[in-house]
Amino acid sequence: MTSLTVQAQDSSLPSIGGSGGGLIAGQQESDIGQQVMVSIRRSAPRITDPLVYDYLSAITYRLVPSAPLQNRDLTLALIDSPAINAFAVPGGIVGVNGGLFLNAATEQQFASVLAHELAHLSQRHFARRMEQQEASAPLTLAGMIAGIVLSAVTQSDIGIAAIAGTQALAAQNMLAYSRAHEQEADRVGLDILANAGLDPRGMPEMFEIMMRQNRMQGNRLPEYLSTHPLTQSRVADTRNRAEQYPDEKIRDGQEYHLMRSRLQVHYAPSPEVAVETFEAYLEKPDTQQNEAIRYGLSVAYLEARQYEKAANILNDLLAKNPGRITFQVSLAEVRLAQNRPDDARAILRDALARNPGNYPITYTLAQTEIADGNGSAAAEYLRQLTRTRPGQEDLWLKLAEAEGMARNIVGVHRARAEYDVLMGDLESAQRQLRQAQEKLPAGAPQRQIVTERLAEITSRLHARANS
Repeated sequence: MTSLTVQAQDSSLPSIGGSGGGLIAGQQESDIGQQVMVSIRRSAPRITDPLVYDYLSAITYRLVPSAPLQNRDLTLALIDSPAINAFAVPGGIVGVNGGLFLNAATEQQFASVLAHELAHLSQRHFARRMEQQEASAPLTLAGMIAGIVLSAVTQSDIGIAAIAGTQALAAQNMLAYSRAHEQEADRVGLDILANAGLDPRGMPEMFEIMMRQNRMQGNRLPEYLSTHPLTQSRVADTRNRAEQYPDEKIRDGQEYHLMRSRLQVHYAPSPEVAVETFEAYLEKPDTQQNEAIRYGLSVAYLEARQYEKAANILNDLLAKNPGRITFQVSLAEVRLAQNRPDDARAILRDALARNPGNYPITYTLAQTEIADGNGSAAAEYLRQLTRTRPGQEDLWLKLAEAEGMARNIVGVHRARAEYDVLMGDLESAQRQLRQAQEKLPAGAPQRQIVTERLAEITSRLHARANS
């Protein structure tokens, strides 16, 4: 799990249509979304754990077919913060804090927050607020994006430092949805949950958790409630609406609870505390067969370097759940930590044969090859992942590392260029591609690819300079 350091903001920002032009167009929303992601990549600590990210993607896209979205091509941001928070902004950006896993006791509760955010997105609530703001008091998009990032990061001063005076207040006000928008998102979100085969009752349950946390914190609002105002009457209304749906006693998927345990270890004060916590869980009645708790203990043992204890639990879990990807990947992580790459590779290759293209398996195989000094093999796995997940900057950075290990200097430049593009540094991307171009002979197929990408980046730089 890694985080990105704060870098200078890109001054090239798309403009919102003027007050005479009316609504924000779809392309403008896309441009705004791209800039939001640049800001998040630069300023917000991120969880890049492929198992957790893959689960978040799976549950989100389970909901998407039931959401009345115009654009279903979403970009997910998994923020490394233990606070409850989630957000959705124009351009199809959906962000979730790791803390949502900690506080949502069930998958239905967790999914209800995502459904609520997809509802905001489908009803264009944020875009409509932007349009109102533009008509009444112009706000630069740079300040807007900084305000959006403010809602996504734990340290609010990162975002607030980028906005001056009244602009900061305006951006923060824009982040807070109106009561009417919240009620509409509740109603649409309940439909999304029901149509996706999930339990709408998870939404009022999650609201009650937030209200309870609010009381426990002495009325200091949880991060999520600062932008999504919640009242007792709204909770009651949502509960009444949820009860109108058939009570089908929908059970959680096991994967949610495995990921929840994984993040409980991540946010524990130390690996030793995580071990103590999960060992204590297992001492309670009727928990010996709770696989999520046992899995959490195995992850805690791994972090505490008690490798054989971790492996014993995982082998036992695999005996009862043959082929479960999370257990296979985690056992490979243990073998890798023990400096046993051959064992890790064998586990992962067998898993990949049964699950071609799987993200966590392929990524962990790349990690295994890097650890074993096989840069070329690692780069091949990572190239596969960047083709299907071109918007994940951490994959391009890892690919550059693997290409460097393989002494493929052109590959290093190309991977670094794509990383720079995602970070909003087009000048650096242009330099990287020029260096790659210089190292390739005329007529080489790869040179043509590099030349075309360089022309595209150069065109974007010219457009930015003339805007």
